Amino acid sequence: MRAFRAGRYEARLAETEDDIRRAQGLRWRAFRAARGRGKVVATDADSFDAICRHVLVEDRWSGAPVAAFRLLDLRNGAEAGRSYSAQFYDLSALAAYPGRMVEMGRFCLDPEWHDPDILRVAWGAMARHVDEERVEMLFGCSSFQGTDVEAHLDAFALLCARHLGPERWLPKEKAPDLFRFAARLRGRVPDRRRAMQGLPPLLRSYVAMGGWVSDHAVVDPDLGTIHVFTALEVNRIPAARARTLRGVAESCL
Repeated sequence: MRAFRAGRYEARLAETEDDIRRAQGLRWRAFRAARGRGKVVATDADSFDAICRHVLVEDRWSGAPVAAFRLLDLRNGAEAGRSYSAQFYDLSALAAYPGRMVEMGRFCLDPEWHDPDILRVAWGAMARHVDEERVEMLFGCSSFQGTDVEAHLDAFALLCARHLGPERWLPKEKAPDLFRFAARLRGRVPDRRRAMQGLPPLLRSYVAMGGWVSDHAVVDPDLGTIHVFTALEVNRIPAARARTLRGVAESCL
């Protein structure tokens, strides 16, 4: 992925160990410090960092990292089992997927920054990577804050009603602590406004582009979140939305 600039922000691949540490530091602030976790170690790191490419979105005026995510490129669905998501979801159904895939992981925004252009630039970077690598499916885990499922019932009811994945690709259960929202909330009419407000920004972007989710969520006590497997088949992105994403990527330096 080539680096590019949009307004005051620049998205680029991490090139040095220091770049990766800065991404890990942002992840710590977003996933752990902001939720009262990991107060001793000021980085969020795991074994997957070594096999992924890392993307930083930085404020050009101050040099501060304002968003980060990592990419794990896979030749096809037969390799999905080595992804981060496969720790929590049985992805054996995806083994037959023939196209190139990429897992987008540890996506985070600096909790003190609220400029919508940051998310736009991050997705522009992702669109450029998809085109350059001819990726056919994006997937990952989208996290809700906290581990109280009752606080997110409208959001999960909306996912159940409108965004469940096709049965042939759906992950099976694997993790010990699950919320089977499709079974529990089927037929429930969500408060749409509350549901949309409750969707994490990354998940909101996924479903707006035609993405889909698993029929169950996983409670992650390590990060203090509830996450749901999320996937986006690139050829199903609405044409107008695809043009917008490519326009962002192509208009940037």
